[in-house]
Amino acid sequence: MSLSTFFRALALAGLAGLTGCQALPAMPKVDWSANRFLGVVTPYKVEVVQGNVITSEQAAAVKPGMNRAQVRDVLGSPLVADVFHVDRWDYVFTIRRPGTDVQARRVVVLFDGDVFKSIDTGGALPSEREFVASIDTFKTSRNAPPLELTPEQLKALPAPARPAAVTVEPIGPTRGYPPLEPNS
Repeated sequence: MSLSTFFRALALAGLAGLTGCQALPAMPKVDWSANRFLGVVTPYKVEVVQGNVITSEQAAAVKPGMNRAQVRDVLGSPLVADVFHVDRWDYVFTIRRPGTDVQARRVVVLFDGDVFKSIDTGGALPSEREFVASIDTFKTSRNAPPLELTPEQLKALPAPARPAAVTVEPIGPTRGYPPLEPNS
């Protein structure tokens, strides 16, 4: 049997098999708009977080007169510190998470030399609790403990124990040295 004869026979067998296709039950329609395959498998979507989250508590903690190191301690390192605008730091934050809305914020911090001058938040910033609630995709299915203790719980905590003073005994012979500066 030659190769062309083989392919002809294979094509005829395929056509013969297709003649009974109308007798098969109809396949269910796939809903591609819901990003599901056959209604069961959901493709994995990557969570993309870029930049620093700046909350209203952090923005309130930055006070005029602070130096750059102190501002960096409160807000974190800026995403953009432009060499052409040395007195400006840009904090840009974006998050894309499956099941939540896309969030994007821009905060601009201005300096006068090394001293903090002003902060432009571009609108109201969320508090830490509001931010956590906005990205929590398990809002109804998880009973998470609160992030802060109540004043009653703080009072009920035991006082921290102070460590005992440790005395260090010198090892080997001890030497006496003359003073570094003469007595006057």
